[in-house]
Amino acid sequence: MEIQLEGIVVIVGNYGSGKTEIAINLAVDRKRSGIDVRLADLDLVNPYFRTREARKALARIGIEVILPPEEYLHADLPILSPLIGGVIRRPGQLALIDAGGDPAGVRVLSALADAFNGLSYHMLQVVNPLRPETSSVAGCLHMKREIETAARMAVTGWIGNANLIDETTPQDILRGYAFVRQLSADSGLPLMFITAADALLPQIAQERFSCPVLTIARQLVPPWKNAAGLS
Repeated sequence: MEIQLEGIVVIVGNYGSGKTEIAINLAVDRKRSGIDVRLADLDLVNPYFRTREARKALARIGIEVILPPEEYLHADLPILSPLIGGVIRRPGQLALIDAGGDPAGVRVLSALADAFNGLSYHMLQVVNPLRPETSSVAGCLHMKREIETAARMAVTGWIGNANLIDETTPQDILRGYAFVRQLSADSGLPLMFITAADALLPQIAQERFSCPVLTIARQLVPPWKNAAGLS
């Protein structure tokens, strides 16, 4: 089952949800399917594990990454590239926007309200039910409301990302899938896809899922680990 997304897709989620890893891997997945992809790094709050860390690997496979100016690339400063507005107005086949985590991080989206005005978009909230803030449907919906208020944009769908990084088991994936299906039913918003690490996929019967599964090859790793290859 293939992920069907085009146009403007904004990825949001609380800190630790895994939204940036998903944005990177989603860009790679769509590029491998023959879609022209641009990925904008709009995470202006968190100085760690941002899309820009994978910019060279993404560039090697033909994915354009929109970043702050080079001299400010590693600065912990809220610098918004003027190219972002152009990406929103002319997204091409697929423009992915990795927004900051939590309400403070997505507030920058409200500054782009004029660019988004009148345009169709997806804003997908990443949910990791194995984290305290999003371990209940009520918690997920509370986070959704806070994100929407800060961004002045509406969440349009869910991404399930049940994981404990290296400690994740196939059972975690299955339980997480059941959780986000219930979240989707309770909220009335579609479950767009779930994720699973590439090493776990052979241990999971994917026919049990009624939505696509995005394979995650980890790119945002601590300094003592190597990122997975994207070739």
